[in-house]
Amino acid sequence: MEHIIFENDITIMYVAASSFPDGVLATHQQLHSLFPFSTARRYFGISRPENGQIEYKAAAQVIESGEAEKYQLETMILKKGNYIAITIHDFMKDIPAIQKTFDVLISQPNLDPDGYCVEEYTNQSDMLCMIRLKD
Repeated sequence: MEHIIFENDITIMYVAASSFPDGVLATHQQLHSLFPFSTARRYFGISRPENGQIEYKAAAQVIESGEAEKYQLETMILKKGNYIAITIHDFMKDIPAIQKTFDVLISQPNLDPDGYCVEEYTNQSDMLCMIRLKD
């Protein structure tokens, strides 16, 4: 298990999935039709239970003022702080590994009760699964 520190808040814009897990791939496809993969931008998937079901959002870091408004996307903040993380290599070859990894992470102590399960797509085949710890 790794420890990742976000030194600053990260403003993200997102597309919400119509369902979980079935709508996740389509949500990422919609996001990437607007923002093709680029090393200049960070890409995320965020989720947590809301009203008895998992709410999932595919997200991209805001890097230019006004771009969320241009594409009519909602924004939110990934809070700075300490995150516990596990890297998954070639995640598309083992999609069930994502849920298994988050099961390990959510069993850890001192999680931020207002936090999210955060996937950061570090390149087109690898991802970091993370959850923020309490301050």
